[in-house]
This record gives sequence, C-alpha cells and structure tokens, in this order.
Amino acid sequence: MSRGISKSDKNFSFGRKCPWDNENDPDALVGNMRGSEPLINDQTDSYQLICEKYPSFRERSENVDLVVEISLQPWKVFKPDGVILFSDILTPLPGMNIPFDIVKGKGPIIHSPLRTAADVDQVREFVPEEFVPYVGEALGILKGEVNNEAAVLGFVGAPFTLASYVVEGGSSKHFSKIKSLAFSQPQVLHSLLQKFTTSMARYIQYQADNGAQAVQIFDSWATELSPVDFEEFSLPYLKQIVDTVKQTHSQLPLILYASGSGGLLERLPLTGVDVVSLDWTVDMAEGRRRLGSDIAVQGNVDPGVLFGSKDFIAKRIHDTVKKAGNSKHILNLGHGIVVGTPEENVAHFFEMVTKYVDTGERTEMNGPASLDYQITKGGTKRNHHCKNGLTVKQASHTRDFQKGVEMCLDAKNSFFEADKGVAPFEHPLFSQDENGYTTRCPTLIRARIRDRSTSRKFVVLNHDLCEDG
Repeated sequence: MSRGISKSDKNFSFGRKCPWDNENDPDALVGNMRGSEPLINDQTDSYQLICEKYPSFRERSENVDLVVEISLQPWKVFKPDGVILFSDILTPLPGMNIPFDIVKGKGPIIHSPLRTAADVDQVREFVPEEFVPYVGEALGILKGEVNNEAAVLGFVGAPFTLASYVVEGGSSKHFSKIKSLAFSQPQVLHSLLQKFTTSMARYIQYQADNGAQAVQIFDSWATELSPVDFEEFSLPYLKQIVDTVKQTHSQLPLILYASGSGGLLERLPLTGVDVVSLDWTVDMAEGRRRLGSDIAVQGNVDPGVLFGSKDFIAKRIHDTVKKAGNSKHILNLGHGIVVGTPEENVAHFFEMVTKYVDTGERTEMNGPASLDYQITKGGTKRNHHCKNGLTVKQASHTRDFQKGVEMCLDAKNSFFEADKGVAPFEHPLFSQDENGYTTRCPTLIRARIRDRSTSRKFVVLNHDLCEDG
C-alpha cells in the first residue's frame, strides 16, 4: 500500500447499498479498492435491471452470482486494478443473532435494538464460514475472474459503527441512544464492542483466506465521539482488530475510513492500519502533515467536483495529487458518488487519473531527476520513492522489472532504463556506518539506471538516486 498513484486509485462507488436505495447513505464511499455500483453506459441499465428483478438489497448482496456480477461491472467498464466485493457492513449481523433489513429510502432497520446487558448476552460471536459462505465463494470467483489483472478487496464495519446501528435501531442524527448507553452503562457497551471486535477480526481473516487482497474498515460513526471518548470506545477495539489480523496475515493491507475525521486525525494511525482514508473536509496537505510520513493516505476529491466542468475536475485531481506528494498516496473521491452525477464526468475522472499514471504527470517535475520504483523479488513487491520529482510509469512495473527493465518519465520525457537485475547488492564505492548509510545515500543498490537521452548513469541506492561516477 505504500506506493504512488496506480490504476486501482480510480475505483469508485463502494458502499452498503446501491445509490438508488438511499442517496444519503453515509457508507456509500468512493475510492481506491472500491467499486460496486456501476454508473455508466450499458452497465447502468444492467444494474438497474438487476435492482428491478431483485428489489431487496439483501437478496442482491447474499446471492453469489449477483454479488460477482455486480462487483465486476465497474471493472468491466473502466478496467481498474481493484475490484471490491458487493456487500454490506451489516451482513454479519444475522449470524450474530441480530436480525436486520435494509428498507429502500430508509436504510438499515434493526428489528430489536440492543440496549441492555441481557440484549448483549444474546449476541453470538460471528462464524463467517457458517453464516456467510456466499462471501467466501464470491471472493474466490472474483479472484479467478480478474486473473491477477486486479486486486480483490473486502471490507468490514468497525465495532463502534456496528454498535451504533444496533443500539440506535438504524441510522441516527444525534446518536443519543448509544451515547446514553456509553455514559450510563459503559460496561454493557464495552461487552458489545468486544463481541464485534472478535467477530470482525475473524471476518477479515476469512475474507483474506478466500481471496481478498486488502480490507477496508469503516468506522463511519466514530467521529460522533469526542476525542476522549474515541480513545475509550473505538481506538482500542480498532487496534485489537489490526493486531489480531496482523498475527495471521501480516502482509494484508488494512485501510481505515472515518468520515469527518479532522478532529481525530492524529489518533487514527495509532490503530496500526496501513492506510488512512480522508474525506474531502480535510485538506490533503494538512492531512499529510498531521498523519506523519509513516502511513499511506487515501483520498480525497470532493464528490461534488464531478458536477463541475471537465477542466475543473482535472484541476482538482492535480491539486490533490500535488498536495499528497510522490509516495504513499491513493487517489480517490472522499465519499460516495452522489445520485445524479453526470456519467460522462465519472468517466472523465477515470481518464484523468489514467493520464497521471500513463504519462507520469504526478508531481511538479523540477530539479534533478528522481525515481519512484518497485522491486519484485520472490513474488514480493516493494515500492520505494526517491526525491525531486520523477514519476514511474507504474503500469509497467511488474512486467518490466521481471525483464530487468523499468521505464520512467522525467521532466523532459526522456526515459530511464534499469540495466541490472533487481536483487540488492553491496556497492564498493560507498562505506557503511553503523546505520548502514553514508553521507550520500544507503549502501544497497536496487538498480542501475541510464538516461538514454543523455547517457548519464545513475544508481538507485535504497531511497536515493545518485549519479554514478
């Protein structure tokens, strides 16, 4: 996940319900590793016909064939490299003895809200193999269908957000019922949160075991908490989920999204996730500074921008990319595509992001050349970033490095070509101190590169590009 912009960054429309069900759905997010609601050309008609034939969202999301078909529709239109499971964050609830339904125009309805210790005692821990086998089956089919041309992605609800739904009885404006429980009977809420924590960790593991290659955690309602209450009722449970999953799936990227998270931003990396997703209410440059350099960031174009002109859309994409910097950024919309968004503007958003990928127009390209590069060794991909503005043509990463060639574009559109293999080796020209660094750059060479337009030669030494004298 610690990479620059790629095709997966253009996926869109990931949520609990199709946009025709409830245009105010707070979990109908848009972004990288997302895509369940097609909005363009014949795929729109196809999905509308599915909705007409199967009007119940649960029926659509709990039928393997429909889940696969709907999940693949955006990928078939745009060919991004991320395909997300068409599902719902509340899908596990029946398996936990919490009946629910999704009503068109109203959203989720919990038939028997949980508000007492006795209610919580009736909640079972979730066993996905038993209660949602269709999820595992669909993930496996999706992975086979995309055949490594895209990553398959799953998602779960965070404990506090799930608890909010089942305590409130559905969506809420004031969250008075769950806050009443939190502040008058905190032990009851903690008991419920722990059951959701254990269950969601297991659900993430199940999704990963069946084909999901990254999982996003939605804590949509966590930002209804004050910072001190977030630290009690959300943060420790998110951290527990991440710690549990990393014990068994250490390489699985985990993403956290909490809408309106500006007041909690510094606390989100404490969960241990790999990526924090920002909505458009946080300035990308400010979000970068506040989150720190060790975590990847996802976001965060305002979905309303897609109602603007094509030039305006391009300008906002460029602004977001520029503020995010050269590495560890996944470009996406900061929330769900709004019903009524012009379809041609959705397509233009994809096209503009593709342009950034294919032409290297990721940053202001001033000063000496630098490099974002990826090493593939033993099936493992590792992304690295060098300073000063050169951008990798990422679409050729894996294929080219397997051939021993990586192509990039600098400010003058001259190409760089790796003329040695990808395995690190010691460079005799640089001495090593106790930290493995010299005054110039690290000692491990990742690739030798020559500028074919000028014949200048460079060596990539870990995170720096140095001219090879």
